[in-house]
This record gives sequence, C-alpha cells and structure tokens, in this order.
Amino acid sequence: MNIILFDGEQRDHLLPLTFTKPVAELRMGILSFAERWGKLLGGTISYQTQEYLSGKFKMHLETENIFINPAFFPSNSLVEAIQNLALDQSIIYNNQIIAANTSTFDKINSLETIVFSEDLIQIKYPWDIFTHNFHAINFDYDLVTANRISQPISDTNRVLNPERIFIEEGAKVEFTILNASEGPIYIGKDAEIMEGSMIRGSLALCEHGKINMGTKVYPGCTIGPYCKVGGEVNNAILMAYSNKGHDGFLGNAVIGEWCNLGADTNNSNLKNNYSEVKVWNYPANRFIKTGLQFCGLVMGDYSKAAINTQFNTGTVIGVSANLFHAGFPPNIVKHFSWGGPSDAPIFSLDRAYEAAEKMMERRNVPFTEEDEKIFKYIFNLNN
Repeated sequence: MNIILFDGEQRDHLLPLTFTKPVAELRMGILSFAERWGKLLGGTISYQTQEYLSGKFKMHLETENIFINPAFFPSNSLVEAIQNLALDQSIIYNNQIIAANTSTFDKINSLETIVFSEDLIQIKYPWDIFTHNFHAINFDYDLVTANRISQPISDTNRVLNPERIFIEEGAKVEFTILNASEGPIYIGKDAEIMEGSMIRGSLALCEHGKINMGTKVYPGCTIGPYCKVGGEVNNAILMAYSNKGHDGFLGNAVIGEWCNLGADTNNSNLKNNYSEVKVWNYPANRFIKTGLQFCGLVMGDYSKAAINTQFNTGTVIGVSANLFHAGFPPNIVKHFSWGGPSDAPIFSLDRAYEAAEKMMERRNVPFTEEDEKIFKYIFNLNN
C-alpha cells in the first residue's frame, strides 16, 4: 500500500508546529502521525505538503495511492473503511475529505464519495494535541505492545498495575514509583527513568528519552525520542530532541523539536481569574478562544529559553526564537527573535543556521541544505 499523508485545512491552524514539517510529522501519544498510520496500514509513507517543505518531505506516487489527512485520529472503523476503498473512491467526514484512493492528488475532489458517520477526534489546533494525548497514549500502547512481552520491571521500583507497564529492550528504570492504575506507562528502547522519579500514567517515554532524578510526571505526557525532562511535567508533549532537563513546571504544553528550556523555566497554565485562555492563531492573525481553562505553552522548533524564563498562560513561540530577557515574554514571540520582547531584534539567518547545526551535531543529525531552505523561507516571513 502506497500511503500519502496530505496537509488539510488544519495545517495552518497548527502553526507554529507545522512551519518546519508536515502535519504527519507531529507526535501525539507514543507515535508520530506518520508512524501510527504506517503501523495501522503497512506500506510506504510519503507526504503531500507545502512546496517549501517538499524537498525534505517528498511525495512518492504510484498508479494507485491511499491519500489520508492525518489530522484525523484513527479509529478501528476508519482504518477498515480506508482498507476497503476502491480506486477513485474517497471518504468524507463533516464535509471534509479524510481519505481517498486515487492516482493523483489533483483528482481527490472529483471521486465517488463515502460518508463516514462515526465521531472522530480532529487535531485542528496545537492545544488539541495535549487535550487528546491521554487517549492517544492508550491507543498507541495497545497498538505497539500487542502480542509482545515487556522486559521485566526491576524490583527496586514501586509499582501499581504492572500489567499496563511496558519496558522496551535496553531501557533502564530503577528506584522509581510507577503508577499505571489510571493509564498505561510505555518506556521506549534505550530510554531511562532515573532514581527518585514519580510517574503516574499515562506516559509515553520514547526511544532514548530520559527522565532525570526526582522528576514528577503527571498523566498525559509524551517525552519524545531523545528528549530529556526534569522538574514537574503535566499533560505536556515534547516532540523529539528537545530538553527540559531541570526543575520548573511545564504543563498543558506542546514543545517542538530541537528546543531547550533553561533551568527553572516555568509556564503558567491557568489564568488568575480562571477565565478561558486565548491563544495566537496565525491564519486569523489574532488571539482566539481555546475553550480551555488550562492551556500553557506552544513552542515552535529550534527555539530556546534561558534560565528562569517565565511564560504566561497561552504563550506561543515561533521558530528558532532565543528568549533571554528579564520579565515575562509576550504571549506571541516572532520567529528568530533575539531576546523575546516584541521589539527585540531578529537573529541573523547565518547565526541561526550555525546554532541549529551545532545543536543537531551533538545528536549526530545533519543540518541539511533542505533545512537551510526551510529556515530561509520562515525567516523571510518576518520581513
């Protein structure tokens, strides 16, 4: 099966997380959207995305292709419906095409349609990722661990509901409290939970992720591949290669890739007057209502915050911003900001390349010419 995951109308509303990647590369639960569809359907995965991203995230076409909008979280019924699609048929949900079997993307609006009537979870805004993360972890846990046996849990740990704890090969967990009574705990390959940590599921600790000593992790958290966390974390997602390694609170938050939060960085996730949180929306070019009382921080890829940074409720940080000024940053920080305030200068593009390259080099990941082109495109949005 040749699967092509396409950016639907949700893509612009998921900015800043989708400035540097297609929707399919976002992570929620244990898996990225692309990884999840790959496991559910098998076959190869490629992308129909924005032109400036297509050099890095390519599309592979065959004579018959399954196009899927990954902003809709799968259900067993949806997977079955997609598997049963005949050539030149599409699936419609709430007047949106969510899947199609066709030779080219250009034909997707002219196919025979099948209406899908079951309720689906739609990931339309960044805050939907942490809102539905508990469900996603449960779904992925069953998908990833089916018919497999966990590595043994060391008897140095204190454990509740061990049958909902899965430890992959090479993972290290010692002298930790693991409470899976309310949700599963997944510990990925070569990941580590250091001593003194207190974990309440659901938790997805992905491959090579690390939870530092004495960390408090509340339900609904995803620590992505090669991420590190410390302090207190609640209902937060770190996509991949990002660090919050020290004390401080991160809650109801989504952190992109290659981000770093300095020691004692905190975000507020509740307003003092308990009112509904508003968050910056890029296509609307204004703050919009979230419908949430708890909503913390959304940070685009490659951004960083210095020690003691304090984020207000519902703050949005663009791509490759460097925050180090005293006081609260504004609730929307522009791309490549050098300092954080609304009147801060813009980080030079060459220095942004250099900083990203050095950070990625530490993890043996190259910063490519395609990455430079993506940076340049986003940089020019500021000017």
